[in-house]
Parts: sequence; structure tokens; C-alpha cells
Amino acid sequence: MLKKILGTILCAAMCVAALSGCAGSGKKKVGISMPTKDLQRWNQDGDYMKQKFEAAGYEVDLQYAGNKADTQLSQVENMINSGCKVLVIAAIESSSLGTALDKAAAKKIPVIAYDRLLMDNENVSYYATFDNYKVGTIQGEFVKKALDLDNAAGPFNIEFTAGDPGDNNAGFFFKGAMDVLKGYIDSGKLVVQSGEKEFEKVATAEWSTANAQSRAENIINANYADKQIDAWLCSNDSTAQGVVNALDSRYAMKDKWPVVTGQDCDIVSVKNMLAGKQTMSVFKDTRTLAERTVTMVGQILDNKTVETNNTYNNNKKEVPSYLCEPVFADINNYKQILIDSGYYKEDQLK
Repeated sequence: MLKKILGTILCAAMCVAALSGCAGSGKKKVGISMPTKDLQRWNQDGDYMKQKFEAAGYEVDLQYAGNKADTQLSQVENMINSGCKVLVIAAIESSSLGTALDKAAAKKIPVIAYDRLLMDNENVSYYATFDNYKVGTIQGEFVKKALDLDNAAGPFNIEFTAGDPGDNNAGFFFKGAMDVLKGYIDSGKLVVQSGEKEFEKVATAEWSTANAQSRAENIINANYADKQIDAWLCSNDSTAQGVVNALDSRYAMKDKWPVVTGQDCDIVSVKNMLAGKQTMSVFKDTRTLAERTVTMVGQILDNKTVETNNTYNNNKKEVPSYLCEPVFADINNYKQILIDSGYYKEDQLK
């Protein structure tokens, strides 16, 4: 009997010790919700942010939602219920998380929208991103310079492949590019043979390479059997990869390869640049954005003023925002931007 009592006491003591250890760790928990592992950049964003948060002394709950909005909603709600003190969310559909944001607000949990603005809800505390309109202007300016639109006679043929209509950033990318190029389209120096130049017509669901490829193949078959394509403006690398696949399989004039733009400097796209199949990619150094987000979270939890440099309207409020600066990489500068900076090792691009 005595042995049984001592065993019970010992078990209880061990449980108390375990609970005390958890409570005494002093680590504040940060929830990170990423949209998918299917795109290289979100893996890099999530992993790098997790490393930085843990190095700063935080506990991290990092979740990927498989590009399913209902899964992301469930994951974010679990983060709220599990004691996260701040949420960092890269939304799949920017307006789909309203109920979770309301629950976070009820528990006084600040929310940072990460790279994609959370729309139509006032319970968004901050927005950390790159200048997404500028991403588009960089792409448009690159095409303008590559084709020498201010001096060359033309006309030149161009096509457009934009991003996911559910991603608020996709509209900024496309608008930035079109604001540079629209005047040349209106004057006839740039010709869109497919006639598809509105965002709704050129958007690509889920930024899917397969969807971009299928649409590009249809455009090439219908419009370019005997015509040259001079430029194909793609909003990001996954869609650019689809266009390159379509050009490889359907475009007859391989000796007159078009200028192809992209964004994110994915390894596949950098390899395509080295092979002469993609001309440029806008580089958004996710390390910079992750470090900025870690800084913002620290400022929130330390009750300090959160540094911002802009605001974005999400249809409910002006969200205090921090915009990082994008640059572009091409065959001439990729070593300096991607390798010398330590973002990639050279053997990763072989």
C-alpha cells in the first residue's frame, strides 16, 4: 500500500514539474500561416522566418495550408486557441479569413499580413511586404528597355500572363506593368495579338504553372503560327515557367525567342535565365522581409512603436505597412544579387 501511495506521489510530482517547466520557459508563441509548399518562395519564407523567430527566443507554430482557404482558416483558428501572441499570415484568399481575424481581435492578438494584404477586415494590425506596384513597373520598364520602345520602329508583339485573382498583390503587379506599357499598346507600337490585356483575362488561378502553360499554348496555336513573339510579360516565376514550357513545345521561331519576365528568382527560373529562356526575374529577398517581420513582432510584444513607412487600404482601414525594395536579376547581375549575397550556392543553379 505504501509503495502504491509513493508511486502516486512521484507521478504527481513529475506532472507538476513538467507543467512548471512549460510555464517557466518564458517563450512567447508566434503563429506563422503560409499558403502552400508548392511554390519555392513560401518554403523559403516560412523556414527563414521560423529560424529568425526561434533565434530571437520565440516559440513558433509554422503551418502550410496546401493552397486551401478552408484549411488555412482552420489552422489560424488553432493558432489563436493554442496561445499564439502574434499571428503572421500570408493569405491564400485575402478576404477569406474574416472570422479568424475577428477571433484574434477578441483575444487581443495582433495580426501582421505577410506579403499579401488581408482585405475587408479592420482587425489587421500591420502589413509587411515589398513594393508590389514597383515589382510590376520594374517588369514593364525592363520590357520597354529591352525592346527600345522609345526609339525602335516596331510594332512588337507582346502577351501577358498575370497571377491569381484571389491574391491582392496580383493586381498591383499587373497594374504596375500596364502603367508603363499601356501607352505603347494604345499607340500600336505594342500589339497584343490574342486581344487579352485585361487582368481578368490574363489572370492565372493559384499562380499555377500548368494553367499558365495551357493558356500560353492556346495563344501560340491561335495567333503565332507564323508571327514572332517579342515579349511575354509574366507576373511571377511559376507562370513564367508555364509560358517557357509552352514556347518550348509550340513556338516555331526558336531563333527569335521573346523577352520573358518573372518574379521570385526561383531556382528553375534562374536556370531558365542561364539557358536564355527567361530574361529576368524580380528579386524580393525573403530574408529582408522575414527580418523586418521579426523586428515588427518584437516591437509589438515589447510594447514599442512599430516602424512602418507606408499604408495600404484594405477596404476597411488604412493598414500601417512596411515596404521593402525589390530589384531585378538577369544574366548580367545574377551572380552579384543571388550568389554573392549568399541567397543561393552556385552549384544549386547547375
